[in-house]
Amino acid sequence: MANLALCAWEKLELGTAITEPGNAAQLKTGDWKTLHPVTDQEKCIKCGMCQVYCPEFCIHEDSEGFYPADLYYCKGCGICANECPKKAITMTMG
Repeated sequence: MANLALCAWEKLELGTAITEPGNAAQLKTGDWKTLHPVTDQEKCIKCGMCQVYCPEFCIHEDSEGFYPADLYYCKGCGICANECPKKAITMTMG
């Protein structure tokens, strides 16, 4: 009986499991979000608090000093918008 269970387990599809070290960047998880962050650059003071609080580490400083989210990895949680001291980030549908 134990052999049958082990055999059945070995035939399961891997799905989205990461099986090789260092390939997490290949798993683009932002495709299923409902909301995404939009930054009003006139309100933004470039403090980087959005980057500090982002649980997905998908916000990085660009060449102009702003902090856009990489929408391939952003899950739309809204923590960046909540933590922005100037309320420069709004969560938008789409």
